[in-house]
Amino acid sequence: MKFPRSAKILRSQFDVAPFAAVFFTLLIFLLLAALLPVPGLRMSLTPPTATDLPGVNRPVIALAVDSQNRLYFENEIVTEAVLKTSLAAAVKGAHEPLTLVLHADKSVSYEELTHLALLARAPEIGITNIVLATLPRFVDAAAHP
Repeated sequence: MKFPRSAKILRSQFDVAPFAAVFFTLLIFLLLAALLPVPGLRMSLTPPTATDLPGVNRPVIALAVDSQNRLYFENEIVTEAVLKTSLAAAVKGAHEPLTLVLHADKSVSYEELTHLALLARAPEIGITNIVLATLPRFVDAAAHP
């Protein structure tokens, strides 16, 4: 027995108005979300680019310094005294030697970076491998076959 097919999927013209309303509502929400402040640290991190630098093959801990010489360790602003105890605790809890990676704002002085490196190398902390964060230099693939 054959059943008659009288049902039509779309009996009238396609109405665009509801879809346009949803689209513009989403657009408004996205534009408003772009205006909200993003939590985090505003740093001008433009580390120098370098080629042929060796990578780090041991566990790392990161330390960031912003333009006002504020120290950031484990996503928190820390003082120098708290940094010393935190670094000592991190070294004590590690099973192998750690590497300290310094992420610095471009306005941080060389003197401040040297001070932080010497602080980490202090005997009570004992970090011996300290590196500055750099970016790999962009190499054009067409220039080098």
